[in-house]
Amino acid sequence: MGQLQQALELQRKLKDDGVEYCFASYVDIHGISKAKCVPISHFANMSSGSELFTVGALDGMGLVGPHFDECAAVPDLSTVIILPWDRRYCWVASDLYYHGEPYANCSRVILKKAIARGAARKLTFNLGIEPEFYVYRKAGEDYAPFQDERFEGNTPAYDLYQVSLAEPLLRTLTSYVDRLGWGLYSFDQEGGRGQFEIDFGFTDALTTADRLTFLRFMVKTVARSLGAVASFMPKPYSNDFRSGAHHNMSLEDTTSKVNLFDVERRSRGALALKYDIEATDDALHFIGGLLDHAEALCAVTCPTYNSYKGLIARGDMSDMSWAPVLRAYGRNNRSAMLRLPMNRPCIENRTPDMSANFYLSSALSLHAGLDGLDRKLDPGAPLNTNLYLEEATLRRGSNVRRLPRTLLEAAEALDCSSFVRHAFGDEFVDIFVNQKIKEWDSQFYSVPVSEREKCMTNL
Repeated sequence: MGQLQQALELQRKLKDDGVEYCFASYVDIHGISKAKCVPISHFANMSSGSELFTVGALDGMGLVGPHFDECAAVPDLSTVIILPWDRRYCWVASDLYYHGEPYANCSRVILKKAIARGAARKLTFNLGIEPEFYVYRKAGEDYAPFQDERFEGNTPAYDLYQVSLAEPLLRTLTSYVDRLGWGLYSFDQEGGRGQFEIDFGFTDALTTADRLTFLRFMVKTVARSLGAVASFMPKPYSNDFRSGAHHNMSLEDTTSKVNLFDVERRSRGALALKYDIEATDDALHFIGGLLDHAEALCAVTCPTYNSYKGLIARGDMSDMSWAPVLRAYGRNNRSAMLRLPMNRPCIENRTPDMSANFYLSSALSLHAGLDGLDRKLDPGAPLNTNLYLEEATLRRGSNVRRLPRTLLEAAEALDCSSFVRHAFGDEFVDIFVNQKIKEWDSQFYSVPVSEREKCMTNL
């Protein structure tokens, strides 16, 4: 069936389901959704790329200047979602095209190119992401946790009563996730006051990135309907936990359908035996690639100035941060950048946060892991102790490096990486780095009131 015929049939079905309008959505460099809305009668035309966008008017999208032509948003018809909260509307993920070709600076196109690299090796990149986010109520000039009874202990993590107080929010969100068929797994009150996590099933990386993009739209909409504000800011308050988005990655052989990282389906190799670890050599090589490109990878998994206020061992908190600080891996070690979880055959990268553009973070993770497989990289011995307590010793006595401390460090690592430039293209890397350097400059050179009050008369 041709694309137009498929679009016409889907148009009829959506109209029969009561849909009146459709959003053809793509993301900017920050992973923030952009769209035009068309009546359902125009759906087939939209599917042919009728809707044009001046992407030069958006942050970090290229084609800057009035003399450039527009990009067309071409929907992926397999991704249509009827909005659970308003079935008059549907949403569909789209790729940008320029002059009839996939636009090289479109985040979704970048991920699809990475996936094609895996497919050429008969590999499917599967990904599950653990989304954490805060929901606040306005309280005068400040914000307060969504729950109207503040938790006064050390951390409200897993607190049953706090979950019950958030029932209107969580019931609605989880019912939508379940209705969409994403495989709702669990949900809970996280470590921060007003912080939540909703987990659902893993799938191929493109579908997961689409779902996380839609999830942010859905969470914000539901929160707003309850008079609240949802935030995906990585570290809203210095004395509370960051919002992570751990990436759980695996590779599946498309012929045998076997997970290359599943030690129960594939035996341990020489490398795993050398380090006495329950893992396949393919998993260790993939880890080697992630570690080798860790600094550049941080630029897309932790892409904001605020991100690096979360990549700390403790900071202005009464508890450890539970965020990674060292470029290392371990068996089930939550203080390392990467861990091999005991209850699932995958590699978990604990570095990403909720400000990530998930198309980019997925793409570079796959490129880095495949590079490790191609070069059969040795990640070294796993570190299975509390790395927060040994950070200084490890950095002095081994090749273990600290993850970037700032957006500037990460952006410069990305800028200097010939590997990333080959994977993403020089133009996109230049666009991305310039955007992040501007963000760094605007934040770093501003002088907050707290700094002025502290230093004005003391220096």
